[in-house]
Amino acid sequence: MPRAIRIHQTGGPEVMQWEDVTVGNPGPGEIRVRHAAVGLNYIDVYHRTGLYPLPLPSGIGLEGAGVVEAVGEGVTDLKAGDRVAYAAPPIGAYAEVRLFPAEKVVHLPDSIDDRTAAAMMLQGMTAQYLLRRTYRVQAGDTILFHAAAGGVGLIACQWAKHLGATVIGTVGSDAKAELARAHGCDHPIVYTRENVVERVREITGGEGVPVAYDSVGKDTFMASLDCLRPMGMLVSFGNASGAVAPFEPAILSAKGSLFLTRPTLMTYTARREDLLATAQELFEVVGRGVVKININQTYPLAEVVRAHRELEARQTTGSSVLLP
Repeated sequence: MPRAIRIHQTGGPEVMQWEDVTVGNPGPGEIRVRHAAVGLNYIDVYHRTGLYPLPLPSGIGLEGAGVVEAVGEGVTDLKAGDRVAYAAPPIGAYAEVRLFPAEKVVHLPDSIDDRTAAAMMLQGMTAQYLLRRTYRVQAGDTILFHAAAGGVGLIACQWAKHLGATVIGTVGSDAKAELARAHGCDHPIVYTRENVVERVREITGGEGVPVAYDSVGKDTFMASLDCLRPMGMLVSFGNASGAVAPFEPAILSAKGSLFLTRPTLMTYTARREDLLATAQELFEVVGRGVVKININQTYPLAEVVRAHRELEARQTTGSSVLLP
């Protein structure tokens, strides 16, 4: 019988249980996929803790790569044996085998192996929509990217550098600063000892940046606003330090007629054509070597409790993969 990680209550990493599950035949529009690798992402922590509520009991995980075992009625563009990957709900990727909507997976090209796919689909497609759609980074832009040594950060730094941008990134240590620098971050700022706003103003000659990408949340939100030039955009796409506190919208006008958006990958890839275009652009930059995917941690899926503890303690860099 296949196994999967399930949660019956919200809380710390210990609430995740490795359980036997029943996986039947795919229904209309579904496939059954056997995972070769599963992605580990910070949004999984939000689901586990209840910050993003799930109906319980529940599976967990949004990203996986593997092989199609069977297809349901009406599925015409996939067949058993096809390699596929996804980064989308329904939740439940922490599993050996699962059923999944066919319209939410993409074919994997031969140039992308399973572990790389599981490590990059969510983080890489996030970087794509952030840099190419939410704020379209242009050559000559100077941008700020928080958590530059994280999974999304390392991909975004490489991609933004390829686009001709100057990249300022925040990191928590000198080792992470070197890692970010090696992946296209021109100006890593070690926030534990440097004032981020002062450094950004110094680097930009007092002007500020046109866009700040912030997945940290509570601890960096106001500083991110202060790093923007007039009419700049804060892209708040995560809450690693906790949810942003309520604030008076007039702050945006007082600080320079600023824009604020809170996007999600799921909105940007909700339409099938957008999903395919996003994945295709990611596959192209990875296939050409423009963006290299760093899998710096691998864990057996059964040891996901340890993986979550290390992720929350900020002991991980780049991408992490769970192996069924």
